[in-house]
Order: sequence, then C-alpha cells, then structure tokens
Amino acid sequence: MAMGQRVGNAMILSIESSCDDSSIAITEIVTKKLIYHKKISQELAHSVYGGVVPELASRLHAEALPHILSECEPWFSQLKAIAVTNEPGLGVTLIEGVTMAKALSISLGIPILPINHLKGHIYSLFIEKEAIFPLTVLLVSGGHTQLIEVKSYTEMETVATTMDDSYGESFDKVAKMMALGYPGGPLIEKLAQSADASRFAFTVPLWQSPLIAFSYSGLKNQVRLAVEANERSAYPDIAAAFQKTATEHLLQKLKKYFKSHPPVRLAIVGGASANLYLRERMLELLRPHNAELLLSPLEYCSDNAAMIGRAAIEAYQMGHSCHYKSISVNPRCKL
Repeated sequence: MAMGQRVGNAMILSIESSCDDSSIAITEIVTKKLIYHKKISQELAHSVYGGVVPELASRLHAEALPHILSECEPWFSQLKAIAVTNEPGLGVTLIEGVTMAKALSISLGIPILPINHLKGHIYSLFIEKEAIFPLTVLLVSGGHTQLIEVKSYTEMETVATTMDDSYGESFDKVAKMMALGYPGGPLIEKLAQSADASRFAFTVPLWQSPLIAFSYSGLKNQVRLAVEANERSAYPDIAAAFQKTATEHLLQKLKKYFKSHPPVRLAIVGGASANLYLRERMLELLRPHNAELLLSPLEYCSDNAAMIGRAAIEAYQMGHSCHYKSISVNPRCKL
C-alpha cells in the first residue's frame, strides 16, 4: 500500500495533457485532499525550438503519461471517476489524455468527467479548499487572456478577451526574439530584474480605446523593432520596458472595468499569473478598492492535473460524468 493511501475513501484520478505538461493527480472527493500529484515538463525538449511543437508534445505525452499512471495503481480500487482535460488546447495532445481516460474508464468500469482546461485554472485557487464565489477572474496564460465573472462551476461569463496574442504568449515571443529560450515568461521576468524599464517607451495597447479588451500584437512589433535596432546589452532594459507595458495594459483595462463593476475579489490564474511583477501591480490596483486578491500557489499556476482534479469534484457532485464513447476533444472550445 502506498504511503498516504486511505482505504475506502472515494477518489478521482485526473489527467492533464492540453499542451506540454504531462500530469496526473488523485483527489479525495469528500475532503478535497490531494492524495497524489505528479507532473513531467517538456520545457527542455521544446526550448530549442522557441515554443511548443505539437507533434513532439504528443509523442512525449505518450511516453510520460503511462509512466506516471503506473505509480497510481494502488488507488485504482478507490476511484469513482476519471477526469480529463478535453478542451481547449492542442488537439494532438488532448487526444493523448482522453485516450488514456477512455482506456481507464473501460478497464475500471467507471465514468469519465470531461473538464474544461480554463475552469481547471480557476479551480487551481481552491486545491484542497472550499471554493469562494462570486469572483472576478483574470486568466493570463500562453494561450489565453480573459476577464471572467464567476458565480459557480456552471455560471461563468467571459467579459473581455484578447483580440490577438495573449499576455503569456507575448512573453514567449519576445523571449524568442532575444533567443532566450522557452518558456519565455520566467526568462523575461528574470532578465528584467534591476533593469531600466524607462529606457524604452513602448505604447500601451488600446490605451485610448473605450473597449474592455486586450491586444498584444502591436506591442510585440514595437519590441521586435527595438531588439533589431539595439545590441544584446540593451536586452534587459527592453525586457523590463516590455514587461511594464504589457502589465500596464492589463491594469488600464481593469481600471476601466472596475468603474462600472467595483471589485470585491479579484483572482489571477494561469501560467503567467506566476509573474511576481504582475502580482505586485495588481495588489496596488486593488488597494483603493479594499478588494481581496486571490492567487494560486506558484506550483499550481501552470498546467497541472491537481487543478483538473479539483474542478472534477464539482463536476462529479453535479452528475456531469459521461460514457467513454461520448467524450470528444474540442481544441478551440471556450468557457
């Protein structure tokens, strides 16, 4: 018997493979306790390409997921459902997780819980905790930048989204311009530390627009021109100016939104929410409103199966399970 196993307690096994992280978790349904969690990152394999290569990611999932699953066998008899990310994400990588979920559903005779990856990020706030709603959520990741009003697991309204690149994606692309590697977020943040963010004056996207929306393609082009016109010695200052401007864009749009929707609780989720500069600026933004800032632990900001398992508890209790034949992969699905 594996350490920490509790005989007789009902559990859910969750699988995450929406992009380049292979992850499996086991969560107790009643207590919400995270019993097991493991993630294998593919960052090194993709770093030489400056971004995720879908076909490579799929092959690496096919190797990593069975390896992780082999460690979960002691809990198989206590599983009541298999949860799996089936939307949104890369089609070829989502298939790897869903295929494993189907095989487990058939062999163990238990249903599948299809989980939206974005809902998983929201529930990363509540791993081993009770959920707190209503909540205004800023989701910032490599694929998404969204402002979401959340009332419950089933009541989520997206009020603003990006018109082109996402916040996290822009960090990855700027890092690629500077040949820093992948993922770009931590590399740009590190490079920007103690640099002069005022040396380069980038224009904040949509700063004159009344729209509550996000856009990073124009800023990305400004940075590209600065990179091409300067020596590598200027890269730290360019990175600092970019990070400042990219974050200021989020702040300006939230300020506009807060004029008509004063915040009570704001949560930042997604891989890019691990950026400490972003966290500090959001605290400053909320201070005049006396609003609470909710953040996921740094270990659960990026893609992981623990957040999928936490969301799956809600789905299980609402009876949202399905037969293995009816689950499908929806790469471009939204909330």
